[in-house]
Amino acid sequence: MDGASNPFSSVLVANRGEIAVRILNSARELGLRGISIYSDSDANSLHVEISEEAIHLPGKQLSETYLNIDAIINAAKISGAEAIHPGYGFLSERSDFAQAVVDSGLIWIGP
Repeated sequence: MDGASNPFSSVLVANRGEIAVRILNSARELGLRGISIYSDSDANSLHVEISEEAIHLPGKQLSETYLNIDAIINAAKISGAEAIHPGYGFLSERSDFAQAVVDSGLIWIGP
């Protein structure tokens, strides 16, 4: 499958570690540009290295980074991402995150 059949060409993965790596690899296989986010402590993580672009979310606390809805949506806008995939855990089951993504004009990929 190539990116031509997808309704978008780039996805920001709002997660870290192995979960983000798997999603980024799948995005690449689909011809999508994969964008990651990372906290201070994850700067040298594999998900950052394999993404086409990585956006730093300053902070060490989850509330400042991977649970910060506004910061994640801002990172998507800055990077030009058209969609957000939440991964597993963190914000993946938060309906307010899904709604904020849609309200910001981005595509929600998730449960």
